Amino acid sequence: MPKPGECPFGPPPEMAGLRERTPVVRVKCPTGLTAWLVTRYDDVREVLGDAERFSSRAGQAIHLMAHADPERPVGDLEFSRLDGADYQRFRRTIGPELSTAQRMAELRPMVQALVDERLDALAAAGPPADFYGDFAVPVTTAAIGGLVGVPYADRELFHNAAAVMFSGATSRADVLEAMRPLHEYLFTMVVTRRATPADDSLSRIIARSEASERPYTDVELVGICAALLVPGFDTSATVMAHGLLTLLAHPEELARLHAEPSLIPRAVEEIVRFLGGAPGIVRQATRDTEIGGHPVAGGDYVVLAMQAADRDTAAFPDPDRLDVGRRPNNHLGFGYGTHQCFGQQTARLELTVTLETLLRRVPSLRLAVPLEDVPFKTGSIVYGPAEVPVAWDAVLPVAAAGGRGTGPAGR
Repeated sequence: MPKPGECPFGPPPEMAGLRERTPVVRVKCPTGLTAWLVTRYDDVREVLGDAERFSSRAGQAIHLMAHADPERPVGDLEFSRLDGADYQRFRRTIGPELSTAQRMAELRPMVQALVDERLDALAAAGPPADFYGDFAVPVTTAAIGGLVGVPYADRELFHNAAAVMFSGATSRADVLEAMRPLHEYLFTMVVTRRATPADDSLSRIIARSEASERPYTDVELVGICAALLVPGFDTSATVMAHGLLTLLAHPEELARLHAEPSLIPRAVEEIVRFLGGAPGIVRQATRDTEIGGHPVAGGDYVVLAMQAADRDTAAFPDPDRLDVGRRPNNHLGFGYGTHQCFGQQTARLELTVTLETLLRRVPSLRLAVPLEDVPFKTGSIVYGPAEVPVAWDAVLPVAAAGGRGTGPAGR
């Protein structure tokens, strides 16, 4: 994991040395798991893209989650641990709600309204504010909740579940206990939507499922909803806050965006690359094979160091420099292959609309404390700032800032 005091925006410096000298190395993970750590871009991409040689059955982050058990059978609530056709059954149904251009166009007005409403609230309260807690978390919570059909007032159910799920110090019993209220709530919602469909993603997923050869069970639908809600707000909120912190710490790149807002879509990709996404994704070799010429035995676990891969000089010129105009930018921040993040387009939408709106409405936004005083999360596998204290001179009204949805991606 990165160490905030020495690398607030990237992987630990030791990763670069490993990538150059021993790009496939045997390691013992914090939870005791022994695995091969892979740090080169080409090697990481190869493993992620080959679902036949490398299975997702063990789970995505078992090397950091104390409660995870890679040998535990895959339950009905854990479709992300499936492979092949079993996994694609879920992806085909969920994908249209989270990835198509038409769906993103439909969601954009909702996200824009949420962003403007939170900025209005910050303006009314006045500076300073915590961009993470006062803006990013409410926006992403309302966005994913609105998508699934969970009212904002019920957000604590999946907030509490996420706090326990992403903690590195909890047991399996703790996780089940934290998830139980959410699962019970979602089960009731699934039964209700089956009887009375609404204008939300859950109702549409149910409709697609009923038209398929193998409809979802109620328990599987609960698992889908939980998988959208629990990581869907906190990981997006963390990247949003971490991304803003990154830009504020690189004023020359922020100035480029002010001068050339059309760079915002590229800036979003660069933020994801620069921050590196997850600190590691786990795969398990299905047979004896090799990675980058290094032998790996069937059954061995592999930890893919996404942050290190996205700083590989063989894949990115000057990779340790933030470049909001970087092109091409084939980063791995959202993963790669069949299991790449199915919510990546909604994350892009939230980040894009947020940056567009901040540049229009809060051009004076700045850190309220020195960068070294920004606190980072501890005890969580989701790496990023725990707070981003910000200040500003004025928040422009929507009309004075040019109206809603006028940024380059909205034209």
